[in-house]
Amino acid sequence: MTLALTCMSHSPLLEHGDPPAEVVEAVEGAFATARAFVADYQPTLVVSFAPDHYNGFFYDLMPPFCIGYEALGVGDYGTTEGPLDVPTELAERLAQHVIDADVDVAISRRMEVDHGAIQPLEILFGGIDTVPAIPVFVNGVAKPFTRMRRIRQLGAAIGSFLADLDERVLLIGSGGLSHDPPVPQWATASEPQRAMLLNGRHPTAEARDARQQRVIETAKAFAAGEAPIRDLNPEWDQAMMDAFASGDLTALDAMTPDQMTADAGNSAHEVRTWLAAFSALSAAGSYEVASSFYRPIPEYIAGFGVVTARSM
Repeated sequence: MTLALTCMSHSPLLEHGDPPAEVVEAVEGAFATARAFVADYQPTLVVSFAPDHYNGFFYDLMPPFCIGYEALGVGDYGTTEGPLDVPTELAERLAQHVIDADVDVAISRRMEVDHGAIQPLEILFGGIDTVPAIPVFVNGVAKPFTRMRRIRQLGAAIGSFLADLDERVLLIGSGGLSHDPPVPQWATASEPQRAMLLNGRHPTAEARDARQQRVIETAKAFAAGEAPIRDLNPEWDQAMMDAFASGDLTALDAMTPDQMTADAGNSAHEVRTWLAAFSALSAAGSYEVASSFYRPIPEYIAGFGVVTARSM
């Protein structure tokens, strides 16, 4: 069975940032192109690779990968709250296949997912339960990080399972590219911040709003050149997108977590979701990119990319 892919940056600032009108128009155009691609493909199943931002996964137990047997949106930044339509039996079979392929993966029978997983579903399908979806958490925020080779192996194991299904499977990779939002780092966090990083589940509405407002205010300062966070790195972003388009994903094995952080920011590790998705796509054979969009957008604190591709 052929597979298709949509990888896109997400940003909690899509509804809260204020970029120039022509930037908003360009991003909406990229989303429209991706929606048309997905509508033409008519997927019967989605496998979504997404990170988390200390809304569902915390340092009390932080796996590098996790497959959700059930999943709930937490509703951060105004995204949809509630259950995804997860085909549990199929997710169980997928997890067993991945483990049998010698890739250790955690499972969750009640995964909680935030805007990183929810935004692409809303953008592409208009809701979070319109198409059955299996969520795959890929840690892109919390140290320690696995090597990129392991991310590629995860994707290959998942792709080999999906390629044998009688389904039209859409792979989603959500995150990246270069960006350094104000997410606390354990080594430098205050005690209240460490308490949140350790187990900040189900915050009060006031606490969530305060946390989100800090990000919104940082984005405004960053767009004005006044925020103490790393600049975007369009050259790094484009090199990553070129590598994904080339089909030679092994070239990314040499990347190290420390260098990724230095080059593209603490949250550039979210690009691991793209690598997992493209690796899964490549398991079905050669692929070709159908569309590609990129803009560095300070108002979103993101090198913003949207790519679609399909196996040949």
